[in-house]
Amino acid sequence: MTALRSRGLDAEVDAVRPVPVGSRRRTALALDRGKEGLALGYRRARSHELIDVDICPILSPRIVARLPKLKQALGTLLGGKREARVSLTETEGGLDIVLEGVRPSPAALGAFAGKAASLGVARLTVDGESIGSVAAPQIDLSGADVRLPPGAFLQASREAEATLAELVRHGAQGAKGLADLFAGLGTFTFALARDAAVDAYEADAAALAALAEAARKTPKLKPVRAILRDLFRVPLGVKELKAYDAVVFDPPRAGAAAQAGTLVQSDVAKVVAVSCNPGTLARDLRILVDGGYRIARVTPVDQFLFSAHVEVVAHLER
Repeated sequence: MTALRSRGLDAEVDAVRPVPVGSRRRTALALDRGKEGLALGYRRARSHELIDVDICPILSPRIVARLPKLKQALGTLLGGKREARVSLTETEGGLDIVLEGVRPSPAALGAFAGKAASLGVARLTVDGESIGSVAAPQIDLSGADVRLPPGAFLQASREAEATLAELVRHGAQGAKGLADLFAGLGTFTFALARDAAVDAYEADAAALAALAEAARKTPKLKPVRAILRDLFRVPLGVKELKAYDAVVFDPPRAGAAAQAGTLVQSDVAKVVAVSCNPGTLARDLRILVDGGYRIARVTPVDQFLFSAHVEVVAHLER
């Protein structure tokens, strides 16, 4: 991998694990009322031109099948606005939609709510307020039913999520005390908690609350603690890391340089690093290797088909 070589890291990289076509369960679209009528789709690269989408080989067929009717229904919410941003997530109970950039009238929202079930919409959130859902839509994370806060981060496909969870669990195998850093909704927490006690650290209060609630309701898990913490500002210190023999981190694209810096001063035996940014991952791995860790395995997972982006899981040991 070029990013690793650029940091002087000579690690053998596994074959890429791709996801199937038509497996993406979330997307961000633009809704626009232009001269040629209403359009729902993607902006052309480096352009403001909007390409109306009827068929998308990457998206789940269940999302694609609903796009034509959904476009018309969402168009009624534009009011006097010309465009809006639409985020779609496929959940167990239907589509979870976040609409930004508009403030529809109560009458328009009421009309949409009346059609939500026929459109396959579980929840619509506009300007922070949700309609069309008695309870929050749920997702399955390694056997745990987790309610989805509006706009919460979720891996792009179920297949990639399962592959990543398997790789993370394997990398932490044998650990009795685990820290899951940047845990989000518990993408890896619940897989790890099948084998060991897990402390899940996350800065997003809504995501962490959903994780904690699911942990309480899910049987046959080892103890899970949900801990609110901004790890960019306050990474775990050396004394705190004494409680763990393995640490998993899956930070945003900025990476986890500060946390890597404290890990090298600790006695943590195993580290599993997950990243969607090979550049910052390579930087963090360089810090860990210089501090005494050895890269045991690197596996790319291609869940962003037809793009240059890739997810990577790295196993490190002392």
